[in-house]
Amino acid sequence: MGAGTQECEVLVVGAGPVGLALSIELGSRGVRVLAVERSARGGSAPRAKTTNVRTRTHLRRWGIADRLADASPFGVSYPNDILFVTSLAGHRIAHFRNAFNAAPTRSPDYPEHAQWVPQYTLEKVLREHAQTLPTVELRFGTSFRAAEQDSAGVTSILRDAGGAEQRVTSRYLAGADGSRSAVRDVIGAKLVGRERLARHYNVVLRAPELARAHAQPPAVMYWQLGPRGVSIVGPMDRDGRWFFMPPSVKEGEVLSDAQVAEALSHSTGIATPVEILSSDEWIASELLADRYRRGRIFLAGDACHLHPPFGGYGMNMGVGDGVDLGWKLSAVLAGWGGETLLESYEAERRPVHQAVIDEAVANHATLAGPLWRDGLADDGPASEALRREVGERLLASKSREFHTLGTVLGLGYEDSPLNAGEGGPPPARNGQVYRPTARPGYLAPHAWLPDGRSLYDAFGPGFSLVVADGAEEAEVANAVRDAHALGVPLEIVRPAGVPVAALYDAPLALVRPDQHVAWRGARWTSPLRRATGRGGE
Repeated sequence: MGAGTQECEVLVVGAGPVGLALSIELGSRGVRVLAVERSARGGSAPRAKTTNVRTRTHLRRWGIADRLADASPFGVSYPNDILFVTSLAGHRIAHFRNAFNAAPTRSPDYPEHAQWVPQYTLEKVLREHAQTLPTVELRFGTSFRAAEQDSAGVTSILRDAGGAEQRVTSRYLAGADGSRSAVRDVIGAKLVGRERLARHYNVVLRAPELARAHAQPPAVMYWQLGPRGVSIVGPMDRDGRWFFMPPSVKEGEVLSDAQVAEALSHSTGIATPVEILSSDEWIASELLADRYRRGRIFLAGDACHLHPPFGGYGMNMGVGDGVDLGWKLSAVLAGWGGETLLESYEAERRPVHQAVIDEAVANHATLAGPLWRDGLADDGPASEALRREVGERLLASKSREFHTLGTVLGLGYEDSPLNAGEGGPPPARNGQVYRPTARPGYLAPHAWLPDGRSLYDAFGPGFSLVVADGAEEAEVANAVRDAHALGVPLEIVRPAGVPVAALYDAPLALVRPDQHVAWRGARWTSPLRRATGRGGE
């Protein structure tokens, strides 16, 4: 054993986007965090490339959304479009504009647009911010080896790159250590579902002349339909870096650099100098862990859910896990959160994970390979008519994948034990269309204030009570009195110029630290005990 025992309140295993989000959420609330990561992170592997509107709203809460915008490789005004083509050098088939709501325009529904940005750039922004938080320590080149827990805490064994081991004691342990999670093994959790739905091959390469060599409109992703199958290619960074998913790579096949270059040339129709930076495979699966927690040890991100990446949900959903778990652990450590708050983590997140997996699997099932028709890439009126026919089918079948706001913002914690339930059927779901609702468990409806701020900017770091003009002041006083008695941080928000009673369908609405509604009504019914996991009303 190496250096003496280190103590912290939460040990986070994994410092990718999920572990960093959890560390920031905890550190922003003064919790002492040690986050360890076995790799150096960074690199050029493709991973996620879309930071959606919800994740960027979390970055706004942390004060770093503008930093991510400034780090955009091509600027936030670069068209976040998806094109289906016969090849980069060939014919256009279908054009999806403003995929994932990334256009930098003001929306009434959310304060931050999505952003196309490589995951390694997002991680850099998160990492730099986490390192500014005085209670957060990030340690790279350190692997998690084992852990034991008792009623007081968790004792973990870590190993550095030189092989020296250290003991760490913490109140809680969170495994954000990916699909091969060692923390998942510690709690005896198993991934359940369907494995190996499909195998795909990812390449990152440098092709400085490729952008100038084709005449397609600017886009972040080009789906190329060819007789060999579907390939996907798109610009990734300022230095001529592109990502490429070649078609029809067989199970177990490893492509040489020369084979990758040939596949790129064949699928794009463009011969250009290429430098291969990385190649790796990924397997599309739909899996959920059979438990997210045992005692003081929790799972987040890919450690507890895996699904195909079609729809851009995976990394963003993991960041949401970090936020949900982070504020709840913080509340318990601060003394105003109860045991049910921790139990609610799986109760709330698991149904959301399942709904998103269903969306991603449906998107994966509509891969465009069967849409290839002989003559699709040819010139002439018959081929133009064929491309129009295929394009119409694509617009009908793939819109669900690229326009996802109803899923990103509209999934709520319908059956959460923290909700002040209202009864009646839940809101109808449409994965593409977001319809705001202030029903408890759902994201607080958004609005812009007359001074240009978001309503969300007025919410406090704890709970917030949104008060309409004309609300009974005695009810507001009752809420303040309850919060004081329970030690719960409560911000009173009176947003001038916002029709709160119409927007929230009630003169008073209690909003949680994660911007989800916990309760609404005209008469204060003391919902804070339930909302903080300390018992019923």
